[in-house]
Amino acid sequence: MTYEAEEKYMASNVSLRQHQSVSLSYGLAVLNQGDRLVPWAFERRELRSDDIAVKIQFCGVCHSDLHAIRGSSGSFPLVPGHEFVGEVTAIGAEVTKFRVGDAVAVGNIVDSCGKCPPCLNHEESYCREFPTTTYGGVDRIDRSITRGGYSNDYVVKTDFAYHLPAGLDPASVAPLMCAGITTWSPLRHWNIGTGKTIGIVGIGGLGHIAIKFAHALGAYVVVFTTSEQKLADALALGADEAILSTDADKMAAQKYRFDFILDTVSARHSLDPYLLALTLDGTFCCLGIPDRMDFTPVLLTMGRRRLTSSGSGGTVETQEMLDFCSKHNITADVEIIAAADINDGFERLDRAKVHYRLVIDMATLEAPAKNAA
Repeated sequence: MTYEAEEKYMASNVSLRQHQSVSLSYGLAVLNQGDRLVPWAFERRELRSDDIAVKIQFCGVCHSDLHAIRGSSGSFPLVPGHEFVGEVTAIGAEVTKFRVGDAVAVGNIVDSCGKCPPCLNHEESYCREFPTTTYGGVDRIDRSITRGGYSNDYVVKTDFAYHLPAGLDPASVAPLMCAGITTWSPLRHWNIGTGKTIGIVGIGGLGHIAIKFAHALGAYVVVFTTSEQKLADALALGADEAILSTDADKMAAQKYRFDFILDTVSARHSLDPYLLALTLDGTFCCLGIPDRMDFTPVLLTMGRRRLTSSGSGGTVETQEMLDFCSKHNITADVEIIAAADINDGFERLDRAKVHYRLVIDMATLEAPAKNAA
């Protein structure tokens, strides 16, 4: 099916809205598990008193989007996208945080129960009733399915929207709202900074931002990669050392060296060399979460080492990250693609052929001719 034919299909698969309180939106969707993304029109929920409406300008492409379209979400049709920036086009009656025309950023959660201990501590990503995700989630009021940022607009509760930091490139900020906060949160939780030696495993969408954060926080940063070509990249991003993890001798020389290691690799791999590299009471934090973890448990005992993980960050931590990025001029390294190239982008992402985060220019997302007016 051509892109033009897909647009015609999009226009024909949705009836016109019946009243003005419901917005007819359009985006890129997977209609059934494993399908390619195609244009699709759908209805956004109405604007509530504490909401803003956002015209999306750029949306990052996350590896979890790839997992979702292959079936891990269970909510089809699925409009992915949970790291985006845009412009406020409307505000609810009680909104004071934003004005129409403000530049904003939105991340991977858009609501939570607001009552459990994590939520009351502004750690909404650990909501005990589970947070409402930006796509494939269930709205807590009308029970509608959330549709993500691969679209022309979004309606979001103001508590989960953030002012875009002044002076930073909007397209390069978009990935900070997922890849950024996902790496920032564990670095802050484990107090990474001056005097700490830390390792970062992998130089991809998460890893390259983690290097920038850890360097700016003042840590001594050592990067592990399987790619000789990325050794120089790691140093350019701010690492103090870069080590080829396929070199057994070099890996053996890392024993008892690290206070903290952040693993951003999603493919299954042996953790043993990294656990051995931790010092007494060292922490290994796995962000990639492969389907199985390959490690020797006794290595945890032999040094009181910790094997842990971390989710995304809450609202306070996300704002802290954005403030830090503004102060230190930190953004993601991105490749901007057109909406029509998203399926090719996913194929590249699957082959790890992205440098380092794809971002869709949503201005290239065309409205269906039937509804263009």
